[in-house]
Amino acid sequence: MITKDKKHDIVKKFGASAKNTGDTAVQIALLTERINGLLDHFARSPKDHMSRRGLLTMVGHRRRLLDHLRQTEPKRYMQILSELNLRK
Repeated sequence: MITKDKKHDIVKKFGASAKNTGDTAVQIALLTERINGLLDHFARSPKDHMSRRGLLTMVGHRRRLLDHLRQTEPKRYMQILSELNLRK
């Protein structure tokens, strides 16, 4: 679960301003934070299949946003990948 303060910090870090929540990089960072939180949840409760479906939709949404960013701004795409540790 993302707290209000954590969300505000992510928006400030990845957005051009503190109120720019619609930026692609901000959306990717927020989805990554939610996905990481759900992964901890699944470590505790592996039989929660409905939440797993929600996780898969979030992963797909993040994938589409990353594809869009790669098409439009390749340098920023590589920067986001390194900051969020999405690729090894």
